[in-house]
Amino acid sequence: MRIRGAYQRPYFIFKSTARTVRCDRETMSLEAVGAVGQRIIELDVMKNTPPEDPAANARRSQLKDRLFFYVVRGLAVLTLLTLFGIIVSLVVASWPSLQKFGLSFLWTSDWNAPAEKFGALIPIYGTLVSSLIALVIAVPVSFGIALFLTELSPAWLRRPLGTAIELLAAIPSIVYGMWGLLVFAPLFAKYVQPALAATFGRLPLVGELFAGPPLGIGLLTAGVILAIMIIPFIAAVMRDVFEVTPPLLKESAYGIGATTWEVVWKIVLPYTKVGVVGGIMLGLGRALGETMAVTFVIGNTNLLNSVSLFSPGNSITSALANEFSEADPGLHSAALMELALILFLITFLVLAFSKLLLAKLKINEGSPVG
Repeated sequence: MRIRGAYQRPYFIFKSTARTVRCDRETMSLEAVGAVGQRIIELDVMKNTPPEDPAANARRSQLKDRLFFYVVRGLAVLTLLTLFGIIVSLVVASWPSLQKFGLSFLWTSDWNAPAEKFGALIPIYGTLVSSLIALVIAVPVSFGIALFLTELSPAWLRRPLGTAIELLAAIPSIVYGMWGLLVFAPLFAKYVQPALAATFGRLPLVGELFAGPPLGIGLLTAGVILAIMIIPFIAAVMRDVFEVTPPLLKESAYGIGATTWEVVWKIVLPYTKVGVVGGIMLGLGRALGETMAVTFVIGNTNLLNSVSLFSPGNSITSALANEFSEADPGLHSAALMELALILFLITFLVLAFSKLLLAKLKINEGSPVG
């Protein structure tokens, strides 16, 4: 039986025992396998495709490379234009406030909308203090979680515990805020704040931070809620970077008698310090930009009578969430937009600081670790 097809030379199918037939300068293999009477035919068909032009292939490859280059560069330029557009829009919207208050807006504590007197000191102070409290609590806890999951946890517990911690990151911030206001704040005011006042409150200098009545809400409560929110992010990043440490390095350290703490401090951390710093900066950025959870528990007052962490306060995000929808067009809206610009600059400075820190760590990678 003869079969013809596009770009195919004639070939034949033979139903017989294994043999080789030469036809039109092509070799076709026919092989019979199995018992007597069973015939299986294997047919090799060689397609006679016309040869391609190497010059045309080179032109097509250059065209694809050029198209890919321009698309990627266009996306990068689009990102920079978006960032520039955000900065310009914030500056334009806050220009009346910038003109009237100038740099004194940064250290003025007055916030009186009817009198059109605005200052950003209290929101800036609340944002920085609550975020700092969150980092002080979250970093050690996250480090302990990551250390346990990678070095100490039994195999049967590692996966479910890691999954449970990661699920905390999926809880909406408003749920954290409602839980903090309705459940955590009363318990915090009844049990934790009195204990802190009775211990740390008696110390010189530090005692001023834990003075005042236990209200439940305030800067310390906001910091604790933020810490609970950012722990999953920092812990997940630390766990992932700890796991990329070569097992040979850790086993060598254990082989010469190093303890688990020595392995982590002298082997794991130096090898993964860039990832650890990146995870901490990720958590800090999350804390600086959090809105709803902080709004529920920080107190939302524009008063700064003391440095006590028990006192209620305000943050940039909570001020924007509470007042932006009701702000009159004019100076009030411009002051709020200037707060947004300040928050943008704070996050930019944090990012720049993290980049400088990572660059310094890379420079010092060859130095011995003590």
